[in-house]
Amino acid sequence: MAQTNEPNKDTCTGNCAGCPSTTKCEDPRNVSAPKGLPPKADISVKHVVLVLSGKGGVGKSTVSANLAYSLANRGYSTGLIDLDIHGPDIPKMLGVEDARLQSYDGKVIEPVRATGNLAIVSMAFLLPERNTPVIWRGPMKMTVIKQFLEDVNWGDLDYLVVDLPPGTGDEALTIAQLAPNIAGAVIVTTPQEVAILDSSKAVEFVKKLELPVLGIVENMSGFVCPHCGEEIDIFGKGGGEKEAGELGVPFLGAIPLDPEMRKAADEGRPFIIRQAKAEESPTWKSFDAIMQALVDQIEE
Repeated sequence: MAQTNEPNKDTCTGNCAGCPSTTKCEDPRNVSAPKGLPPKADISVKHVVLVLSGKGGVGKSTVSANLAYSLANRGYSTGLIDLDIHGPDIPKMLGVEDARLQSYDGKVIEPVRATGNLAIVSMAFLLPERNTPVIWRGPMKMTVIKQFLEDVNWGDLDYLVVDLPPGTGDEALTIAQLAPNIAGAVIVTTPQEVAILDSSKAVEFVKKLELPVLGIVENMSGFVCPHCGEEIDIFGKGGGEKEAGELGVPFLGAIPLDPEMRKAADEGRPFIIRQAKAEESPTWKSFDAIMQALVDQIEE
């Protein structure tokens, strides 16, 4: 008879050492048996919103920063975790890059506050220099993600926005396992086909985790020339909306390619509050409509 690695309770002797079924066997005598998923983090939050992208360079962190700021401006107690551990840009975008995480008792970490309603945690607050690289593998990242959730004095949050790195790696899997009350995920893409291909993978990733896809945001969607008013589709237009329809997920809206958005990030001020008469900007109107659609979907 051919030997297999499948557990067989009829032939089991209880001697687990050297048994080829060790990693599959759930017998209580087996100390190497799978123990299941880790418990959810002990944190008081009503809604956790994950922000993902299939590839880098599509404006995911810009959307995360402005989403969190918008929620805080609407009166919600909001937390923002920058989980792009190897490339943390949120502090720069929100003008707090010189801040550092503090602990007054050596146990509880105090987040950095951008406003009274917005608390932020990022690896950037722990680096000795701005250009210091983070050279970590999975287990270390999992540990710090758990600490960012449980060891931070978040208080009682209405929303916790999580800015994830591009792709579907360790950070996304870990936060999906540990974070409680996940409302769902927002997928950010640009209209071009390469970005759409990767964003579809991110959507399927979220579905496999059995989490709601709150919707797709199409960033850099068209560009209006500030001199002549002509609209130019630099990266194309409509790809994100088309993909949302094909995948059967909500389309939250499109954000034009706007130089003011880049200036806002460089200056460390969220685009939604950067300029006077911002409400007259087509980009501002698009962003505000997306935020409202997202809140309406979560709160309904």
